[in-house]
Parts: sequence; structure tokens; C-alpha cells
Amino acid sequence: MHELPAVIALLVGALAVTAVSRRLGVSAPLVLVVVGLGASAVPGVPNYTIDPQVILLLILPPLLYTAALNSSSIGIRANLRPIGLLAVGLVLFSTAAAGLTAWALLPGLPLSVALVLGAVIAPPDAVAATAIGRRVGLPRRIMTVLSGESLVNDATALTAYRVAVAAAIGTGTSLLSGIGTFLLAAIGGTVIGYAIGWAVHRIRSLLRDDMLESAVGLIVPFAAYLIAEEVHASGVLAVVVAGLYLGHRSTARNAATRLQDRAVWSAADTLLEAVVFALIGLQLSTVVAGVSTAFGPLLLTGVLLTAAVLLARVVWVFGVMYLPAKLRGKRPDWRHWAIVSWAGMRGVVSLAAASAIPAFTDTGEPFPHRSEVLFLTFFVTLATLLLQGTTLSRLIRALGVRGGEDYTDALAEAEAQQVAARKAQERLDELTAGTNRYDEITGVLRQASQQRSNQAWERLGRSDAELGESPSAAYRRLRGEMLAAEREVFISFRDERRLDDEVLRRVMHQLDLEELWLSRD
Repeated sequence: MHELPAVIALLVGALAVTAVSRRLGVSAPLVLVVVGLGASAVPGVPNYTIDPQVILLLILPPLLYTAALNSSSIGIRANLRPIGLLAVGLVLFSTAAAGLTAWALLPGLPLSVALVLGAVIAPPDAVAATAIGRRVGLPRRIMTVLSGESLVNDATALTAYRVAVAAAIGTGTSLLSGIGTFLLAAIGGTVIGYAIGWAVHRIRSLLRDDMLESAVGLIVPFAAYLIAEEVHASGVLAVVVAGLYLGHRSTARNAATRLQDRAVWSAADTLLEAVVFALIGLQLSTVVAGVSTAFGPLLLTGVLLTAAVLLARVVWVFGVMYLPAKLRGKRPDWRHWAIVSWAGMRGVVSLAAASAIPAFTDTGEPFPHRSEVLFLTFFVTLATLLLQGTTLSRLIRALGVRGGEDYTDALAEAEAQQVAARKAQERLDELTAGTNRYDEITGVLRQASQQRSNQAWERLGRSDAELGESPSAAYRRLRGEMLAAEREVFISFRDERRLDDEVLRRVMHQLDLEELWLSRD
């Protein structure tokens, strides 16, 4: 795994599978897992092993940070109760349910080790679920709840894991100290994340340089995670809070910085997600080789443990979240909660946590049943990804759940665009009052502002297929052809050595920005 050719092969292969999956319109995470499983059985393929330090320090922070940047802090606050019940309550409930199930099924397994296993497989990874949800058009509230859960549940699980491991290796811990550890992690991570977000926002405001602002932003997830973990707070929560803070205040950045940040983090997110899901599949040969007990009973334990975590989520969602709301006289849609209850795929954080279990206890003895814990973690992760990942979209379609925000969003945008156009034209009048020097320019500016407002209202009407080509669509098509013609001229000037490459790049950047604006929905 540490050899450069193997790393490059992993990166290239993961991106290639992602590209093909997107072209075919299928879920890339699931395809990556399946391809990884197949590749792990091919002779000559390197034995890729998950280094927990790499996952927890280099992969998890940027993935969480990107998700937080793109999340709505307002939406999360509005759904704080269901998110908290899932990200904290359900994780602890799943830890207990899975731990007790494993303790009952595996002879000789200490309860403390069983709870380590429970904490490891407790947090679901919503990447695959939200990817499916976006593709089939889930309601925004469900997407917000699932993404909010995924931002926080790793912090709960890793804190519970830390307490359980301390008990298992003989460090000693009590219920009171465990609660104290949890509160320190939660409060400390939140405070540190908020402080880092606040400080970075102020620093970036002083820089006034889009390259430097983006460079500072690249450091944030790693700094937040490391600083929080150094004082035994939750690095995960610190990253999430910092990302939510900076994402909410991204409107204060200039346009160039926002464009750069979006491009950089989108590319990083795509690469890291591809590698993570490919690694899950590639673990098969390594994990199986480490098993020393009878394989048949262990497989049966894996099946029953998977059933236990799936059932625990269904029981919690309907027993603790849906039913009380129903009894209070509210009218929750059971179909929405059915989807939430089935969106519990586990991910690479579980495998990283299992791999990070110490090899020895404080007495110097081998950690009991470590290989079995790792195998069962892999089994549950793989089983939930393949079972729920392949059936979630079918469940959504069967229940007939669709988001109804498209028209509402379009109406709100059109109203805001109309007010914005009026405000912009009033500002233009103020700037050009008392002079006719800029009549031609102001005419063009008024037309551009009005067109943006008209375009938003057009989206509320019938489709272009019914209406014929709308004025805005015609403008985008014709201007796009004009931009293509302009590019050809500039490129030919460069090829004929009449224009320097540096000048070409500057002009192409301007044309690209205009094309990007034209291509927006």
C-alpha cells in the first residue's frame, strides 16, 4: 500500500470506475465497492490495507468539511431535534444493540470488546444514501436530516469507541467518566470549530487575495481536526462546525474565491470518495486472511449482527421519532421515516476505527478477538452497502416519495430576481444621474439585468418543448456559439505565435466565466 505504483493504480482505477458509473447513471460508491471486491480476488493485485491514521487524519476531515460547506446551517438548525436523535441517540442505541448481540453470539467475547465492536459499526455513512437521494429527487428535509446525521454521528461513535477501547484494554473507565469524556468531546469540539471558523473568516477578510484565501481554506479541516484531538475534544465536530460557519459566510468572499473553492473542494471530494469506497472492496482478501476462528459460525454471526443494526435503526426511527410525533397530534409522513430508517449504510470510518484497535492490552496480552471484530466490521459494512444501497432507490420509488420544492424554489428565485433587478437598476440610476455620457452602456446593463429576472420567471412556465425556445434559452445558445467562435480566434492567434500563452489563459478565463454563467440552470 505504501508503494507509489500501487497508490497511483488505486487513484486511477477509482476515478475510472467513478467516471463510467456517472456516465451510466448508476451509484458510483456501490460500483466501486463491487469492483474492489472483484479486484481483491485477482492474482497480482496488491494487498491494500486501511491505515486508520490516513483515514482519520487525511481523508475524513476534508470529506466532512466539504459536506459541511455545502450544507445549510439554517436547515440543520431547523431540524436539530431529528438530527440529534439520529446522530447521538441512535448511535448510542446501535452501539448497545450491536454490542449485546455480538456478546450473545460469540462465545468468550468480553462485553467490553463487544461494545467496541458496537461503537465501530454504529455510525452510518450517508454518502451513498444522499447520492441516491439526489438522483431520485428526495424531499429536501429528508436530505437535510440524512446529511446532518452523517456530519455528527461519527463524533458520537468515535467518542463511544474511545471509552469502550479504554475499558477493553484495561485503562479503566466508569459510566461517570464516560459521560465526562463525551461532554468534553462534544463541547470542546464545538467551541474549537467555532473559534477556528471565526478566526479563518476574519483572516481571509484581511487577505483580499483569492489565491491566498483559497490556500488558507485548504488548511482548515486538518487544523481543526488536529487541534481538537490534541486536547481530547472531538476533531470531527470541530471540522463540521468550522465548515458550517465558513459555508454560511461564504457570501462574504469575492466571486473568484467562491469559484475556486467550489472547484477545488468538488475535485477533492470526488477523488477521496472514490478512493474510500474502492478501499472498502479491496479489503476482502486482507480481512479474510486475518481470521483465525471457524469461518462458518463467524459468517452466521455477521448475518445476525447486520440484521441487528438494521432492526435497531428501524425500531429507533419509528419508536422514538415517528410514534411520539404521531401521539402528539402531528401528522408525520411514515413514508419519509421509512426511507430514513433504511438509509443506514456503513462506511470506511467503521473500517478505520476497527483497524485502529490496539494490538495489545495494558497487560501486554493480545487484544481479545481483534481479528473477529475486524472481520465482522467489514461484513456489516459490506452487507449494508450492498443490501441497502441497491434497494434504497427502489424503496423510494415504490413509496412514491418525491421532493416538491422545485416549483417553490423557482418561485422564490424569480421573486428575488425581480426585486434584485429593480434594486440594481435603481443603483444604476443613482450612479448615472445628471449625465448622458453612458446612455449606450446603461442600456446594455439594464437589458442584462432584466434578462436575468425574465429567465427566472420563464422557469415557472411550461417547458421549452411545449413553448418553443424561450428568449433566455435562445440567448444562451446564441451567446454560447459566439463564445466558441471567439475562442477559435484566440487559439489560432496563439498557434500562429501572434499571442502569448499567458494572454490566452487570461482571455480564456474570462470567456470560461461567462460560459459558466450561461450554463447555469
